[in-house]
Amino acid sequence: MNRRLFYLMLLFSAIIYAIQACNSSSTSQVAQEQIPDSISYNFHVRPILSDKCFICHGPDANKREADLRLDIAEEAYKALKDKPSAHALVPFKPLASELFLRISSQDSSQLMPPKSSNLKLTAHEIAVIEKWIKQGAKYERHWAFTPPKSHQIPKVENKEWAKNEIDYFILQKLEQKGIKPNEQADKERLLKRVSLDLTGLPPDMEMMNRFIADNSNNAYEKVVESLLQRPAYGEKMALHWLDVARYADSHGYQDDNYRSQWPWRDWVIHAFNTNMPYKQFISWQLAGDLMPNATKEQLLATGFNRNHKITEEGGVIDEEYRVEYVTDRVNTFGKAMLAATIECAHCHDHKYDPFSQKEYYQLYAFFNNVKEVGLQSTVGGAETYAKKPLMEISNEDIKKILAFVNKRDTNKLIVSVMGDRDTLRKTYILNRGVYDAHGEEVQAGTPKSLLAFSDKYPKNRLGLTQWLFDRKNPLTARVFVNQIWQEFFGRGIVKTSGDFGMQGELPSHPELLDWLAVDFMDHGWNIKRLVKQIVSSATYQQSAVVSKEKLKTDPENILLARAPRYRIPAESIRDVVLASSGLLVKTIGGPSVKPYQPAGLWEGATSGRGILTSYRQDHAEDLYRRGMYTFIKRTVPPPSMGVFDASNRDQCEVKRLNTNTPLQALVMLNDPTVLEASRVLAARLLQEKNTTEDKIKKAFRLIVCRIPNEKEIKLLSSYYADQQKIFKGGKDAEKVLTVGEYPLPKNINKVTLAAMMEVITTIYNLEETITKT
Repeated sequence: MNRRLFYLMLLFSAIIYAIQACNSSSTSQVAQEQIPDSISYNFHVRPILSDKCFICHGPDANKREADLRLDIAEEAYKALKDKPSAHALVPFKPLASELFLRISSQDSSQLMPPKSSNLKLTAHEIAVIEKWIKQGAKYERHWAFTPPKSHQIPKVENKEWAKNEIDYFILQKLEQKGIKPNEQADKERLLKRVSLDLTGLPPDMEMMNRFIADNSNNAYEKVVESLLQRPAYGEKMALHWLDVARYADSHGYQDDNYRSQWPWRDWVIHAFNTNMPYKQFISWQLAGDLMPNATKEQLLATGFNRNHKITEEGGVIDEEYRVEYVTDRVNTFGKAMLAATIECAHCHDHKYDPFSQKEYYQLYAFFNNVKEVGLQSTVGGAETYAKKPLMEISNEDIKKILAFVNKRDTNKLIVSVMGDRDTLRKTYILNRGVYDAHGEEVQAGTPKSLLAFSDKYPKNRLGLTQWLFDRKNPLTARVFVNQIWQEFFGRGIVKTSGDFGMQGELPSHPELLDWLAVDFMDHGWNIKRLVKQIVSSATYQQSAVVSKEKLKTDPENILLARAPRYRIPAESIRDVVLASSGLLVKTIGGPSVKPYQPAGLWEGATSGRGILTSYRQDHAEDLYRRGMYTFIKRTVPPPSMGVFDASNRDQCEVKRLNTNTPLQALVMLNDPTVLEASRVLAARLLQEKNTTEDKIKKAFRLIVCRIPNEKEIKLLSSYYADQQKIFKGGKDAEKVLTVGEYPLPKNINKVTLAAMMEVITTIYNLEETITKT
């Protein structure tokens, strides 16, 4: 070996040694600069342990290594089983704590997590844990499992900006970061935003003109009050709940036949429009049938727990599917109302959260006594519309207590609802979650880590609702408030709105979340009041314009220094198109409808049995109903809405994905509803006696909800002139106009109509049209 190579190797070894020495240092200078002065177990330490340690040293006894549990203080402090003279944690003494020694070790045989796990702590994470131990290694109960407490309104410098209490919490963090909030959005964009958020519909021309002309101090407040009173408010609010409740118009699985569950959807819309308190809204859905002297409305509400998939396939094992239905209800309850991944304890103890498998089946026991079977009938019978237990809705019911149900004909109408057996069905822990592997028998109960089930409550679903709305329950109010916040900002205060557990995201504004939760409970679980609070805040009313500096500092807009900008839901895209063109039929409720759909989709994915083997498109007014009424067949959900991330309703979904794909552009360019709406609006505008620019300006306002600038008008006018030349030059205007069933006006110039239709289609395809800004 030559001398030069020898010195290079020596130098390389010295560098490696220096790097290792830096890494082995208890806390690097960089890490020391980044970690906060006071370490919180909940907000700084637990996320690290949950990600890197709990899988082997957490709640799951079956997977626990070395008999060491790090999620409970007493267990972490006690002597180690394999080394009685040592302790995983010794408060104030990192070098005496095996946890710290193992995570910072340079010996691969001692290092934790082990190399085989593919997990590794960063220098920053090691530094955080070291400082936490130095400060006493104090454990805290998981933030979400502690009942919310009302916090004092924070003090801020810019008091003039705040419009209500929400703004003080938001502004406090912004001022701490040295960030200024945006100015209020201009009136046109603000009106579009609040109209879409409260009704799912764009503002009409009259509302736009009136709001712009209203210079009073309470102009915006008047708009909010008006929107909250519109029937469309209940439809918009119900849309999220249909995802949560996994509502669909077919049973699912292979045969996927029809079900008549839509009267329950009518009830949900009615409940939101009448501002039913959340406590009542949920209690009726979980246990309306068990209420004293239960009414038919209360019974109808329990359809929530019968919206799950149901099989009709011959040869299935009855008990296996009955267990599947109960399991679905438990999982839906956990995700929708507790934001708890309780389903992870179906086969074994939860690996991260303090939910045992036994506690899962204690919760399961509440839903295990329903008078149902796994397989009730064969495909095609009358029973396929609803499965027992069921409720028949008569015309007399419609005249009286169920007047909100939009029953169009005199045919028999039945809905699946809840109803318990006279005798209690025994509940067992199912070993590994297998339907017939009965283990220990259990009684109805709830996870003790949340709130032990009180003896004063009956051990049925009615008792479960009382437990859910106990003031000591830490999750109920927080979870719903967070879901509602998500509906208006695109992201919850807790980003993982379906998981408030150890693996979920920490709240961005924990004090605000608690304040809202307590305030919500203190004011009778009033949903409209909560909604009005949010949209009345300065935080909500900000401009969505983002500077390069803010985008760099806070790319996800977690601090809310600007209004969020994101695409509206799939159903609202359809609604915007129909409403702006004048085609929208505003009838509330009723059976689902089948608008235009590419041929052959249902036929290509069917078992060949039942009434849903082929797609039979509706006509007349049913073609122009709101998106939420589009028929959802679970195995073949509506394609155009699926492209825009609508749920297929297979299971409970508390937050939709928000993707961006080329297919979405293809839908907006080619969907018959968009093209038909363009044609219809073009015809209406051409019949008005004004200039071409006035027609284009009005179309732009109806669709985009603002007055176009000179450049936009010039571009669209030029495009209109170009299209006229193209159609006069030989392009087949007749072919372009032959889309949709809405009739063409007589004696209209088809070349002019086709040209204007192309302009309006272009406006519908602007990003701003389907984006909340």
